[in-house]
Amino acid sequence: MLGYETSDDCAVWQLNDNLAAVLTVDFFTPVVDDPYEFGRVAAANALSDVFAMGAQPHVALNLLALDCSLGTDVAAAILQGGADAVAEAGAFVSGGHTIDDTEPKYGLSVFGTVAPDAIVRNEGACPGDVLYLTKPLGTGIMSAAAKIDQITEAEMRPVIDSMMELNAAGGAAMRAADVHAATDVTGFGLAGHLHEMLESSNCSAVIDFTSLPLFEQVWQLSCDYCRPGRTFSIMDDLEGFIDQGDIEEEEFDNRLGVICDPQTSGGILAAIPAESSKLFEETFEELSGRKPARIGYITEGNAGHLTFSDS
Repeated sequence: MLGYETSDDCAVWQLNDNLAAVLTVDFFTPVVDDPYEFGRVAAANALSDVFAMGAQPHVALNLLALDCSLGTDVAAAILQGGADAVAEAGAFVSGGHTIDDTEPKYGLSVFGTVAPDAIVRNEGACPGDVLYLTKPLGTGIMSAAAKIDQITEAEMRPVIDSMMELNAAGGAAMRAADVHAATDVTGFGLAGHLHEMLESSNCSAVIDFTSLPLFEQVWQLSCDYCRPGRTFSIMDDLEGFIDQGDIEEEEFDNRLGVICDPQTSGGILAAIPAESSKLFEETFEELSGRKPARIGYITEGNAGHLTFSDS
């Protein structure tokens, strides 16, 4: 049903009239120092693709690359972190593959299922839809700052906790609210993933920058140019698609630093029908204990374009 020709979060293979298989794979190098937490973050990131498509994960396979000199305790901690995240998702790890590598890497290949008529794609957003984001932005900026000791371990803790959190609540809430389109916000940042959604939906969007959920210090760090290198390539790729309007140049650049920040295990970005927005908010809050951020809305014209509400 869906393959590599689309920009959707998973491949989808229809098994019969009532069931489709959803498959994805994701792995990366460590973004945190603790091996157990690294395992949980990487697993949550891989599982997120399945939740973003409205599916339920069932089985995962480990993908682990590790220098043998690090020892079995480190490997065991990484795998335990991944296994705990998978178990929390209601799935199980059935095996995997390991290799000896000088640079650690970990992730999962995940198999899930969904009813064919319930697949959520990153296209289908309609003018008038409300845009929601379920996790704060800034994991890339905060991780970059942590590497050069610009922030403390205590200041980094909320970021790690967020990256370890599953997107199950967002997936369940958007299904309950008859979501039109959704994706998870990861390596292309909020702007990149929203741009893909808008292009495929032939729509544009208005974003209220003041409503974006940010980790503490993210705005100041962006202003100080403490940004991952990937941010600048995303900004270049989206040149001409994010309208500056009357926003002053420095302010606009700092905003781009935030919305083009590549995320690790970021939240769900969902386009929800306006009439279902209250249901989405209530369901997500009931499941997660916090409110989702209402960050903007979908408009007609200029496919793929983003505009700030105060521009």
